[in-house]
Amino acid sequence: MGMFDSLLTAIAPERAVKRAAAQSAIRAINSGYSNYGASLHKKSMRGWTWHGGSPKEDIEDNLRVLRERSRDAFMGVPLATGAIKTMRTNVVCGGLTPTPQIDNAFLGISDEEAQKINAQIAREFGLWANKPTCDADRLDNFYMLQQLVFTGFLLNGDAVAVLQNKKSPGVPYDLRLRIIEADRLCSPSFMDVLSPCEINGRHVEKIVQGVETDAEGMVVAYWICDRHPLASTAAAGLAASHWTRVEAYGAKTGRQNILCLMQRDRAGQVRGVPLLAPVLESLKQLGRFTDAELTAAVVSAMFTVFIKKTDQSDEIPFGEMLPPEVQVDAPDKTSVELAPGAFIDLNPGEDVQFADPKHPTTGFEAFMNAIVKQMAAALEIPSEVLYKQFSTSYSAARGALNEFWRTTGMHRDWFADYFCQPVYETWFREAVCKGRIKAPGFLVDPAVAAAYMNCTWNGPARTNLNPKDEAAAAQMRVNSGFSTAAQETAQMTGGSYEANMRQRKSEAALKREVDEIAGAQAQQQTAVPERDGGDPGKDE
Repeated sequence: MGMFDSLLTAIAPERAVKRAAAQSAIRAINSGYSNYGASLHKKSMRGWTWHGGSPKEDIEDNLRVLRERSRDAFMGVPLATGAIKTMRTNVVCGGLTPTPQIDNAFLGISDEEAQKINAQIAREFGLWANKPTCDADRLDNFYMLQQLVFTGFLLNGDAVAVLQNKKSPGVPYDLRLRIIEADRLCSPSFMDVLSPCEINGRHVEKIVQGVETDAEGMVVAYWICDRHPLASTAAAGLAASHWTRVEAYGAKTGRQNILCLMQRDRAGQVRGVPLLAPVLESLKQLGRFTDAELTAAVVSAMFTVFIKKTDQSDEIPFGEMLPPEVQVDAPDKTSVELAPGAFIDLNPGEDVQFADPKHPTTGFEAFMNAIVKQMAAALEIPSEVLYKQFSTSYSAARGALNEFWRTTGMHRDWFADYFCQPVYETWFREAVCKGRIKAPGFLVDPAVAAAYMNCTWNGPARTNLNPKDEAAAAQMRVNSGFSTAAQETAQMTGGSYEANMRQRKSEAALKREVDEIAGAQAQQQTAVPERDGGDPGKDE
């Protein structure tokens, strides 16, 4: 107790009691995080402007700005372009390819028969996936659509694919994929519905950014605008926009009608966040810094001479870069443009001072690397991979690749589960209904259907810095039971172990046949033919 507290106790005991109680309450409040990250009294924390909200206030209400800035950075900031394309190439590359693996043990089918069924399924899927007819726009095949969808997911935070049916001459399957940019998935009249109401005679509980949920928060439908909200026709108001309500699942069949690919960061979130969102400010500042340094370097490289005369002259200045009739910029008598090796006249009495920019270009790379490392940590892309430079050491490069492999593996598994596999299952059902694939019990028992639709998706192979050591390590893992030959084949080459074994069997049989033919020919060439007649050493 201090001197003031002792004096207050002697003069006004009641106030002293209240003061003691208040001090005790403050000490109780200022405990744990209130002394650190949640402190409202420390000078270091007073300048922190903060505000929290629900996923709608923090995420959905800011999506328009985030998407447009993300796309702008992708189109104009090389580092942002590299981050998006690096993720796309390492996760999807040329497209994830399916390897049908039906559960023959559950179905009671022999291994030989299962191989035949798997091969037939792969051939049938190729009829649909390898041609642009699987695309509703008829531009890309299924594997190119994967690149488009994943790039849209990275740029916009989510990607939308509508599963449609359309008959076409000469096409055995009716399934079509309609890829829609995330902006078109928006609330009717661009206004979210936060309380129950009627829209076009339909009762609606809640619509946030085009995603309709029921009273319990379950997604039931998606609202798609017929035109892009940022299109010139929409901005000019030349035509009224209309929205189509697409149910998430068919009411009778339970078939998934639309795929909305997103990765949630918070419970209650219904739309995704662009990959570049956490680093947009740093990307823009780095872009400005790079432009400023580049401009400074260009200006410093220019050698411009200003000539001051005592008499005015109407003659064309000596050494002028471009004649007046072909000037690129609009004529401006108040401005003087710099150019390499240019000589510029000045009027009598005028004088200039040459701008000699002093920029610390020597520290440009070090500063860029320091900032890029922070952004790389946020994007889960090691700076070595982002720069495509492995100049430190073998162990550091291998560690960076291993860490990035975890990131790409996570994204690849998610993309296969939420895009590739649902599309594959929708196609498989159509193939069974049309009788192109025989699957007894498929339409009756969901367990049988799941056994027939079992499939693995293989992507680009893992980058190997030392293929010999990597192959030896893979062999040791398989021999020790830590992994399987199928897993190692998929990681190292992106192929299929079973397909490789079948191919090797065929090649071995072909090689034996060739060796037998070659051996027979060699024996014929080395054989000595017998001579006719008697003993050559005996005289006639």
